[in-house]
Amino acid sequence: MMKAVLLKDFGGVEHLELADLPTPVAGPGQVLVKIHAASVNPVDTKIRKNGRAIAADLPSILGCDMAGTVVALGDGVSGFTVGQAVYGCVGGVKGLQGTYAEYVAADARLLAPAPAGLSLRDAAALPLVTLTAWEALVDRARVQPGQKVLIHGGAGGVGHVAIQIAKMQGAHVTTTVSSDEKADLARSFGADEVVNYRTEPVEAYVARLTGGQGFDIVLDATGGSDIATSFAAARFNGQVVTIVAGYTADLSPMHGKGLSLHVVFMLLPMLYDHGFAIDRAHQGRVLADLSGKLRPLVDPTRFTLADVGAAHTRLEEGKAQGKLVIDVA
Repeated sequence: MMKAVLLKDFGGVEHLELADLPTPVAGPGQVLVKIHAASVNPVDTKIRKNGRAIAADLPSILGCDMAGTVVALGDGVSGFTVGQAVYGCVGGVKGLQGTYAEYVAADARLLAPAPAGLSLRDAAALPLVTLTAWEALVDRARVQPGQKVLIHGGAGGVGHVAIQIAKMQGAHVTTTVSSDEKADLARSFGADEVVNYRTEPVEAYVARLTGGQGFDIVLDATGGSDIATSFAAARFNGQVVTIVAGYTADLSPMHGKGLSLHVVFMLLPMLYDHGFAIDRAHQGRVLADLSGKLRPLVDPTRFTLADVGAAHTRLEEGKAQGKLVIDVA
């Protein structure tokens, strides 16, 4: 048996319950992983509140990210060994057990060797935000060396990883933040320019940093609803990428500038296994390629499986200073 956190009904954190469940078995193509740590992402709280469209049948186990050690290999699995440290974004949605548990039978295609230079706690903070940032900047916007990239929310979960990925690709990176403390964080992750959006309007920093031309690529990594600022910051025929689109917005500024808009939903390969168009193995390859090349921002507050509700509350109240991680083992 294993300990796991069950979501019994949609709504508040009171519907999260620690329970004893049978330990899963690695089926064909799966790896049984003993979870050492799991991270909390905004999508977890959204599913908990009312995520019927993508949630597993209740009662279910939430949690997308994890890092741990391989316990057993299912039929047909190669490339992993028992005792190996791995990480990945592997569950928490329809058809896939979540990671708020002591064990998970994960699709091997979603896994990669854990970064050797990081603790498993730190490694657990990376998969979802890494895959989101990579899809936004590399798979979609095709960022190139020398391009001017603007990242809204550079001190956030996706934002601080996006800065690092954009710099790896040779871009000149500007990011927006809301405080001097967050500005220092963004610079520590490699941002070339940092803008406090509360004191400098978009027109002003576009003029100051691009000569009024605008940025080649704008990534809205805040999860907010002000896409208009991204349109205003982009150059003619530029590209805008957003990670949230659940709101009404005026798209006419796109027409006036000939902009391209990309909407990223990196959970699609977990929800739909459609081969070429939606390739689960791509996620494992990206995490393997970036293993050891990224530094996560992890909130110092410690949580266990019994504290998952408190972790959700901290995230929803906006108190997290980086990714929230659950210590499982």
